[in-house]
Amino acid sequence: MNSVQLIGRLTRDPSVSYGAASQTAVARFTIAIDRGKDRNGEDRGADFPSIVCFGKTAELVEKYVGKGRLVGITGRIQTGSYERNGEKVYTTDVIADRVEFLDRGDRSGSSSYSNPEPDMEDSIPGGFNKLTDDDIPF
Repeated sequence: MNSVQLIGRLTRDPSVSYGAASQTAVARFTIAIDRGKDRNGEDRGADFPSIVCFGKTAELVEKYVGKGRLVGITGRIQTGSYERNGEKVYTTDVIADRVEFLDRGDRSGSSSYSNPEPDMEDSIPGGFNKLTDDDIPF
């Protein structure tokens, strides 16, 4: 089984390109995942996996996610290699099937929880409507 779930913050804005023949969007970005603290309370550092997503997922990432945003990734690990200057370079990427936006904020990564209502209209994707308290069953 090759399945991975990660939660972390983007280290920079995603890089998006389009395939020459298929014009499929490809987004690449790196997230920082905190390792937590050891038994002595010392910080154990962080990991920085490379994430790749395709198609509509890549387009949504380009539009709504920026440096500092908290995201949840579901996907698989893929390894590969290529040659650079006669030396073999090995790669490990997470191919994201799903990217969830876990915090609010503008594209620059700053979050504002104090009063999200004024800018909520701008962040609602097409085809969706704003919910009111009457729409929620609990």
